Amino acid sequence: MEMNAAVKSVVNPNKVLWEKGDFTRLAATMRESGEELVSRLGITPAMHVLDLGCGDGTTAIPVAKLGAQVTGVDIASNLIRAGIIRAFHEGLQNIRFEEGDAADLKQLPDQHFDLVLTVFGATFASKPFDVAREMVRVTKPGGRIIMGNWIPGDPTLVAQVLKISSAYTMAPPPGFVSPMLWGDESNVLERFASAGIDGSRVSFQRETYTFHFNGTPQAFVDTFRRYYGPTMNAFEAAQLNGKAKQLQNELNELFERQNTSGTSSRTSIPATYLRVTVNL
Repeated sequence: MEMNAAVKSVVNPNKVLWEKGDFTRLAATMRESGEELVSRLGITPAMHVLDLGCGDGTTAIPVAKLGAQVTGVDIASNLIRAGIIRAFHEGLQNIRFEEGDAADLKQLPDQHFDLVLTVFGATFASKPFDVAREMVRVTKPGGRIIMGNWIPGDPTLVAQVLKISSAYTMAPPPGFVSPMLWGDESNVLERFASAGIDGSRVSFQRETYTFHFNGTPQAFVDTFRRYYGPTMNAFEAAQLNGKAKQLQNELNELFERQNTSGTSSRTSIPATYLRVTVNL
């Protein structure tokens, strides 16, 4: 009885984080950039593609529409269900979604995928060295790994949202590794080196992902506050410290300043990220 209780008490904090809100509300603002990114990947119907940290299919579904056989893996069961529903409504038979941890893809075979794609997904998984090894393990020789990673200290939207939120959130648990370190080239090289990948096979470039929200910047902040796990945690902590209004004001100012739509009734905000390409 005590052993069963102990087993049940072991909960992956990353799973808790991404099941806490409803990331589909944020993903809806990322669809256009997801489709544009996929259009440049050289997807063909002969390919087997893994989308790691797939959410509800922002990139997995556009890949499937190009004919590839797609597997989407995410740690959040609510996002897997949402992806299955989206694929059903799109009439796609060549995609499957399944729950899994990017640091332990035991359900996936060795050297199976022509492309492993992860756009702001696997970066949040714990044990980044295990994540790198698992991505390499499941990729075919001659295949590719492509990551989209937020950049630490970058002045654009998501890096700043996470920076501001972290200032209000309680101290992370022991062993926590910031997801932003995947946006640092030296860390990326070190992690893939541990998986046996020479640095000459890893390349970097900075690209832009644009969020499009049909509402004011303040309403977009509210979407983050209600549905984005890291921001939800920040507001809960700020509320306890009597600083929720201060956090709200900081985020409102950030979103208003970075809105490029030309109108206050609609929000378009570009965010810079590091594109990592690993050639196996």
